[in-house]
Amino acid sequence: MTSDDLTPFLNVANMMADAARCVVRPWFRSSVAVIDKADQSPVTLADRTAERVMRAILSERLPGHGVFGEEFGLENENASYRWLLDPVDGTRSFVTGRPLFGTLIALLKNGVPVLGIIDQPVTEERWVGVSGQPTRFSSRFGGLAGTRACPELGQAELSCTSPEMLESAPHEGWKTLKKRAKRMTWGGDCYAYGLLALGQIDIIAECDMNPWDWAALVPVIEGAGGRITAWDGSPLHAEGDRTVLAVGDASLHSAAVQALATRP
Repeated sequence: MTSDDLTPFLNVANMMADAARCVVRPWFRSSVAVIDKADQSPVTLADRTAERVMRAILSERLPGHGVFGEEFGLENENASYRWLLDPVDGTRSFVTGRPLFGTLIALLKNGVPVLGIIDQPVTEERWVGVSGQPTRFSSRFGGLAGTRACPELGQAELSCTSPEMLESAPHEGWKTLKKRAKRMTWGGDCYAYGLLALGQIDIIAECDMNPWDWAALVPVIEGAGGRITAWDGSPLHAEGDRTVLAVGDASLHSAAVQALATRP
């Protein structure tokens, strides 16, 4: 497959991102009803409505494709093309009025992410990653897609969404990584990966990640010059251990993997 083959799909992906933005933005800092799901994560009317709208677009434009959304599950599971949708990644930030969330849209070809979008509906920032192409970024605040050089772990800015997330880590190697990095900051969900793709963050190490949480990030990070894998350096896949390691400077990857493998 060439990147040109994905152009019609990219058009649909941008259409879905535009539609989700229109749905989600009016609910931000409103009295939106919050519901606790079975896993105790909050879900809102914005999540569910946005996913319904995106599914409707796919049903009309690409009816032969599969779709797996966080809110409404899997359809057409045998399709070689499958879309993964997370309408509001970072719901806790959304319901507390913090613009550190985003809509995630990914397209997988036989299980491999080939297209990904991170869209921030409030700030109107969008990262677009397509396999074989440089990542594209649009924002009224400025900024250029592209990771920064940071070959030394001791100079790296490390990020993770929350300490709570790391309670489910397979081991405590993240404490070693935290100790060896220059600085640790918390928060961001998918928005932090967008910042890594802009050269603002050097490393992100997280766990308890579902495929809809990471699939869209892969083309964005790789197209910006970074690497994204599991903690042990292996490729991400749906049956993996749910860990994610992203680095802006690819030369940091081996040092980060080594640190994560070292118990404190």
